[in-house]
Amino acid sequence: MMRHLNLVSLAFAAAVLVSWAPAAAAQAQKAPPQQQQPAQPAAPKPYKPLAVTLPAPLNDPSLEAFRKEMVAVAQRKDKAALARMVVAKGFFWEREDGKKAPKKSGVDILAQALNLAAKDGSGWEALAGFGAEATAAPLPERKDILCAPANPDFDERGLEELAQTTDTDPLEWGYPLRPDVEVRETPNATAPAIEKLGMHFVRVLDDDSQSTANTAGEWLRVVAPSGKVGFVPADALTSPAGAQLCFVKEGGAWKITGLVGGGE
Repeated sequence: MMRHLNLVSLAFAAAVLVSWAPAAAAQAQKAPPQQQQPAQPAAPKPYKPLAVTLPAPLNDPSLEAFRKEMVAVAQRKDKAALARMVVAKGFFWEREDGKKAPKKSGVDILAQALNLAAKDGSGWEALAGFGAEATAAPLPERKDILCAPANPDFDERGLEELAQTTDTDPLEWGYPLRPDVEVRETPNATAPAIEKLGMHFVRVLDDDSQSTANTAGEWLRVVAPSGKVGFVPADALTSPAGAQLCFVKEGGAWKITGLVGGGE
């Protein structure tokens, strides 16, 4: 199952950016130190665009109202109010690392997963980002549960083939949240546009250069289909490998019931 993530709104942004970074090859256990060389990322090159269709907004006024309340709670950083919005029992956390969720209350698991204790407020911003998400879809193995964001429509096999033909990892690829996103020459909104992105997958590069040192989290370095390298606003791109917040109705009222993704 593929999932996606708004890179600016959610606290898992940093984790997704790291996962998009070209992975180093595992070092051979028996090789001497001088022979242990990490793999280099594939050089940027042109590629055939793979189309993606964004999910439609969910038409459920009751869930929309609940998510608006969640945004307000996040803005106040009100954990007591958040606790009342989380199921009393049965909260689940399907971690990416496969580890079991800690034995805590649902709200405490959620707080740990989103890092609500972060001094920079990124955890609460993540919660607000989930609340602002307009889409949601049933979790395949839990049909009574809705998880947001909903999955986009694309050819998963096609993404694997795209990664193979470019010598990359599928986790290096994201897609725009809107059409005609302009790829800038430098990470600056006034920089010349070198290309426009259609609704297709785009390769995201790991970037620790000085050019983005003062704009961390605001811009992503990408490879356009032409092979040109440039920058797009981080809030314009999404990953199919991000986290989902899940909701369930209890007694006619919505509750936060779980989280899919995250964990180290």
